[in-house]
Amino acid sequence: MTTSDLVGLRIKTVRRQRGLSQAQLAHPELSDSYVSLIESGKRTPTPAVLELLAQKLDCSLSYLINGVTAEQMEDIELSLGYARMALENGEVAEARNRFAELLADNNLTGLTSLRQDTEFGLALATEACGDSDEAIAILQRLQGEDVPAERKIEIAIALCRVYRQSNRLTEAVEIGERILCGPNRPAWSDPLVELGATLLAAYLVRGDHLRARQFAAELLDAAETLGTPRALAAANWNAAFTADHTGHREEALVFAERALALTSETDDPRLLARMRTAYAQLKHRARPQDAASLLDHLNQAVQVQEESPTSVIDRALALTELAQVLFVTGDVDKALEHGHAAEEILTDTGVSHVPSTQLLLGLAHSARGEAAEAGRHLRKICEALESVPPSYASARSWYATAETLEDIGDTEAGVEAYQRALACAGL
Repeated sequence: MTTSDLVGLRIKTVRRQRGLSQAQLAHPELSDSYVSLIESGKRTPTPAVLELLAQKLDCSLSYLINGVTAEQMEDIELSLGYARMALENGEVAEARNRFAELLADNNLTGLTSLRQDTEFGLALATEACGDSDEAIAILQRLQGEDVPAERKIEIAIALCRVYRQSNRLTEAVEIGERILCGPNRPAWSDPLVELGATLLAAYLVRGDHLRARQFAAELLDAAETLGTPRALAAANWNAAFTADHTGHREEALVFAERALALTSETDDPRLLARMRTAYAQLKHRARPQDAASLLDHLNQAVQVQEESPTSVIDRALALTELAQVLFVTGDVDKALEHGHAAEEILTDTGVSHVPSTQLLLGLAHSARGEAAEAGRHLRKICEALESVPPSYASARSWYATAETLEDIGDTEAGVEAYQRALACAGL
């Protein structure tokens, strides 16, 4: 049934419940024939006519348009808000349950826009829970629907990202290139630059470094043309990521510092905190001898995240990076303090997203001669990675775990972890 059919059916149903004829409902503002055409779905009433009919029928305008009362609509929007908040705060299992419960509500069936918002949220929460196949299935369903242009790009970004994380690199590249490299590419916008950044990461993971560097330059040009802080920060950060990935670490620092400066001009403290953490990670790799200079950046990032509802993953990353810097500068006790603080806020799912926390704890306990405790943390990573689908990211986690196991003297477990890394990389 079309929207007009549904609206007409609701008007007809309520009119009969009220014991009114079409002529009585129409009089004096409308003709009974016009009401008949509306009820049969042959005419689409204007907003003014719908409001008039709602008043005459003593029902809510929301019910005539959407099939739900104003109170039901408020409940749906409130539930959707809670689900989004849970996802934003890193409570991914809770978010997934809330989105799924909302989709099971029959009142959502006729609310196409809200239903699509809920399904998209469910896809993101499902991805965050590590269920890539189900996330892809949801996103593919949404991709086949008539959705607004901006949501279409958001779906493409998510699909490109999940395909890349699942090591389905050909599909990841196809999703991005279909929009960005076709003859009818839309004019550059902030969301399109973000899609470009996601495609760029797929090129890097695929090993197409030449194309990645060319595309990073294209994104920088596009961002300069747009001139928006969001696009400029994203393009500069991804140019930094590309330069770092291809071994140009000093060049990467230049781009990263620009991105950090641009982000500091925005009114998004949480984004700035994430950027500070990412910058510290990059600089730590490029200039390990300057690790102590990163403490201010990381302390600020941790402080902002403690004062705002950031995701547990972001908080754990900042605390872990701070712990790693403290560890390499010789403050093992402080490193353990922050490492255990990161561990406390991570769920079992979070361990697979932030294995570096357990790696740091393993190394720090090993440095204090606590081999059993070090081994416990490394086994926790292995258990978490068992349930993670094979991908480039999981291969890196297995490899880092193998190196750490080797460092603490557990050669047998280290060899097994190296084998798992090779298997995840398809070797």
